[in-house]
Amino acid sequence: MLLAEICNQALQHVLKLAVAGAKVVDLCAAGDAFIIEQTSKIYTKGKGDKKVEKGVAFPTCVSPNNVVGTFSPLAGDATELKTGDLVKIDLGVHVDGYAAVAAHTVVVGGGAPTGRQADVMAAVATAADVIIRMLKPGTKNSEITEMIGNVAADFKCSPVQGVLSHEMTRNVIDGKKVIIQRPEPEHKVDEFEFAANEVYAIDIVFSTGDGKPKESEDRTTVFKRAPESNYQLKMKASRAVFSDIMKKYPTFPFTLRNMEEKTARFGIRECRDHGLVHAYPVLIEKEGEVVAHLKFTALLLPTGTVQISGISVDRASFATECKVSEPVAKILSTSKGGAAAKKKKKKKAGAKAEAGEEADA
Repeated sequence: MLLAEICNQALQHVLKLAVAGAKVVDLCAAGDAFIIEQTSKIYTKGKGDKKVEKGVAFPTCVSPNNVVGTFSPLAGDATELKTGDLVKIDLGVHVDGYAAVAAHTVVVGGGAPTGRQADVMAAVATAADVIIRMLKPGTKNSEITEMIGNVAADFKCSPVQGVLSHEMTRNVIDGKKVIIQRPEPEHKVDEFEFAANEVYAIDIVFSTGDGKPKESEDRTTVFKRAPESNYQLKMKASRAVFSDIMKKYPTFPFTLRNMEEKTARFGIRECRDHGLVHAYPVLIEKEGEVVAHLKFTALLLPTGTVQISGISVDRASFATECKVSEPVAKILSTSKGGAAAKKKKKKKAGAKAEAGEEADA
């Protein structure tokens, strides 16, 4: 799928640039520019008389160490990566309203994670392997939530509060069907069973801390239009910003960095204060803790579930002393892909049998 290929290529592009001394803002700008350039090469003639909308579905964010996510600073920000930083890169691509998203975590400098870095990386990799096996028609979202909690406990980590994996549909990156990774009394979601032909953005964010992040002092730069809200803006700058949002970013999240920054910084306030946009604030864990993040897009096909975006991680490659519990190990012992994997296995077995018959003949 071309959409997912561009998403993965963009992620790999930013990962290559994530070296010691690199400025975070430069990496974010590079990721967005790559997505725009690559999507501009497809559907150049549109569909009939209709222009195909395409580009960034989620602005590139680069969040080091205890920063949980959505750090996509404005030009002039001096934050640089350092050797040994555990950095999360998060982005998304859309074509004609259909999105593919991905996030990956890497150690700056190319070294293998050690200590608690290794524990949290092994935890998110294990959770990803568990979820892709459980994500199939008939499974309940609450069952996956329970297993995410088991994985986190096995690695002495915490699922970060408020993180949701959303169903995605055309022009909707945050559908109402969700998997919550950390259920709490004040934040509950409706229970449901997954069905064939659904698409999900699977978001896994674990912390070595308590998983209860606070809002950072860093400026919020990522927003999304709130289509259910309307308000007659009073300020000229606000109206100009909102008009720009409606033209360029009517459905998907965006960053102020990709707008005229001075006007955007000023005008976005009234839009936010009156509910015309949803904000994605920069959240941080306690200093000294580290956060790992994996995200991928999954299709629940009738023949089995397929991961189309995101970088697969070998959970066995991390030097952690933590071991998985029996419920987690039981799920990990099953195959990925459901019916598709069984069908492929059966087909392979049939081919071997035919080969054997030909040899006997």
